[in-house]
Amino acid sequence: MTAEDPTVLVVEDNEQLADMYAEWLAETTTVVTAYSGREALALLTDRIDIVLLDRLMPGLSGDEVLGRIRERGLDCRVALVTAVEPDVDIVEMEFDDYLTKPVRKRDLYHLVEALLTRSAYTEPVRKERALAEKRALLEEGLSEDELRASAEYDDLLGALDSLREGPRDSAPRWRAAERGATVFRRLSHHLRREEGDE
Repeated sequence: MTAEDPTVLVVEDNEQLADMYAEWLAETTTVVTAYSGREALALLTDRIDIVLLDRLMPGLSGDEVLGRIRERGLDCRVALVTAVEPDVDIVEMEFDDYLTKPVRKRDLYHLVEALLTRSAYTEPVRKERALAEKRALLEEGLSEDELRASAEYDDLLGALDSLREGPRDSAPRWRAAERGATVFRRLSHHLRREEGDE
């Protein structure tokens, strides 16, 4: 490890799972592990680059931890890594990415790489990517009828259109690279489902 290694905070109440994630990521990042929401908040500093956050934790939930991170104004990327299938409630949540368990090593690695790449974006582009991620999650998980009936989904589309109409960023190469990583993760997740790994 070097001083330049990015720092990832893994927040997961299943200690065995948290330790496994940490072991996987230790090859390329500095990893800090928290086994509860309260422990995560105590460890959160401006040196944390990425937070991988479980939603379902006793005491302080991942959703509450996410809210506290944003309240503090910390400049870190946050991905929800959870068994909770995404629904329209995600529209108002300020995360950067979402990964559904079970998670494989390559899924986690590609997620962290995409989030590190996204850290180089301007704020409007980061917001656009987060909204695009939410749109993809909802379109993958909900039926067309459910999407048409959802006011939250309509609001999401409106916000995404507004951002895309604004000034453009000079990062097309980064967007293409991240899109490729996102497609790879989604394909991998879909194939696991078909293979019956879940």
